[in-house]
Amino acid sequence: MPCLIAAPASGSGKTLVSLALSALARQRDCSIQTFKVGPDYLDPQLLSAASGRPCRNLDPLLCGERWVQQSFERHGGMAQLALVEGVMGLFDGKGPSSEGSSAHVAQLLDLPVVLVVEASRQAGSIAALVRGFRDHEASLRFAGVVLNGVGSPRHEALLREALAAIAMPVLGALPRHSSLELPSRHLGLLPAHELADLDQRLSAWADLAQRHLDLECLWPLLQAPQPGPLGGAEPTEVPEQHQQPPVRMALASDAAFHFRYPEATELLEEQGVEIAPWSPLADEALPEHCRGVILPGGYPELHAAQLAASQRSLKALRDAAQQDLPIYAECGGLLLLGRSLIDPQGAAHAMAGVLPFEARKGSLSLGYRTIQASRSSLVIQAGDTLCGHEFHRWQLESEAAGSDSLWQLEGWGSPRRPEGWGRPTLHASWLHLHWGGCPQIPQRLAAAARRSSSL
Repeated sequence: MPCLIAAPASGSGKTLVSLALSALARQRDCSIQTFKVGPDYLDPQLLSAASGRPCRNLDPLLCGERWVQQSFERHGGMAQLALVEGVMGLFDGKGPSSEGSSAHVAQLLDLPVVLVVEASRQAGSIAALVRGFRDHEASLRFAGVVLNGVGSPRHEALLREALAAIAMPVLGALPRHSSLELPSRHLGLLPAHELADLDQRLSAWADLAQRHLDLECLWPLLQAPQPGPLGGAEPTEVPEQHQQPPVRMALASDAAFHFRYPEATELLEEQGVEIAPWSPLADEALPEHCRGVILPGGYPELHAAQLAASQRSLKALRDAAQQDLPIYAECGGLLLLGRSLIDPQGAAHAMAGVLPFEARKGSLSLGYRTIQASRSSLVIQAGDTLCGHEFHRWQLESEAAGSDSLWQLEGWGSPRRPEGWGRPTLHASWLHLHWGGCPQIPQRLAAAARRSSSL
């Protein structure tokens, strides 16, 4: 059974360790399936690049425990090796609880924990830190600790002796060096496609694992689980789409729009949808015979001027809305539908103008949200209750969604409020949803695309 690579806090080095092991496995011609706990999009892109296989998110809050177990067994069982990278600190979950945390997933899947500790500013205190995490939850199994940011052989010896006193194995010691730092921006690490030196980094990560990790102990902790079927929540009130003619939908796919789970396209394809990549940044017209548009999240604010200059793409999006083609937009995709987007430097750029808002940088909105649908719309039925995740720094100055308001949402530290736009052919919201936990969404979206093709 593989291990779960966790840490006391974000920035401790768990992604670096996960990438190093993944790159080494691929260098050794071993297939490895990576997983990421939580609603992250950026770490999975790097893990996918390192492993050569799509990284899968394991989020019991967005998808449910049964789906997490079955996804882990199915995808993990298709490779020789597997690993799970945790999210934030080991016990960080929904609000102040550990629900949805790395610890929650480790318990759910019965995985041993490898704790990565940033030790550059610690000596004997590391024993107190590690013992606190080990003893906080008696049901967790700890395989050992990987030390990160070790300054010298003397420093490493000191840390090892401190951990030996609490009988905690040390599974590696990574040196402190600027070349091992992973570049980041306001929402997390840089996506893989922005790393011009990715091939060199993959080689360096593999070498890092070879030289500084205890592979004799760690390699057995990468053994893949037994294969199993993929399951999930049962769809509700959704007609079957078997033997329906194929239908084409455009998926915004470029440097501005790339936050999506692999299950999104897979579940649509199961419904007979042909996914046609579309780049608003390249000022492309919508693909021929397109009967719907999907706008995922990403970084449109970093490309606002180029998007504003993409008049053919923006007109195509306006035309699609006027023709009542189904449009599904999340987070960054929502920004493309507004009247204007104010970039980080304060300059305003005209967007598609499908929705009546101006977007500008504001306070951070982050966390899981419980959703209750106020009205039926493109993919939501009135009364539906779902769990989504919000993570953005842009805020909307709007004439208000008003009667178009999609749903009420609330979360820990986030009071109940109306949010989003919902119409028979439109879904537009800040909320990220994982369709593994709500398979009715791709089914309803495919059905709407077919209805539009018959008009």
